[in-house]
Amino acid sequence: MQEEGCIFCKIVNGEIPSTTVYEDTEFKVILDKFPANIGHMLVIPKKHIENIFKISDEEAARVFAVVSEMAKKMQKNLEFEGLNIVQNNGSIAGQSVFHFHIHLIPRYKGDGVNITWDNKKTSDQELEEIRQKILI
Repeated sequence: MQEEGCIFCKIVNGEIPSTTVYEDTEFKVILDKFPANIGHMLVIPKKHIENIFKISDEEAARVFAVVSEMAKKMQKNLEFEGLNIVQNNGSIAGQSVFHFHIHLIPRYKGDGVNITWDNKKTSDQELEEIRQKILI
């Protein structure tokens, strides 16, 4: 299923060239053309799924199996010191392509990549209120 104008749909269908490192009937894994770091990969479902809120539990399990497999191959063959696994949902969260995908970003000492946030302070009462909202 392809979404009109979706760059990732065009990539998985071969309409736009990419550097593919893995492909099966459901997923394509490519090297990011504009990487945050050397070896930055994208795991992309071939089916157009907008974000994590639209993915089925079965699809999520399969995509994370591919993520795990790729992470292990990266660890074995690239000499990195850590790995960020990033998945953004919604423009406010940094999603710029509205086709579900997962970033695997190798980390090297002194690489200058910054994936951090300022920690907020919350009370036990606030945590309990949030917990209750989630449990509903």
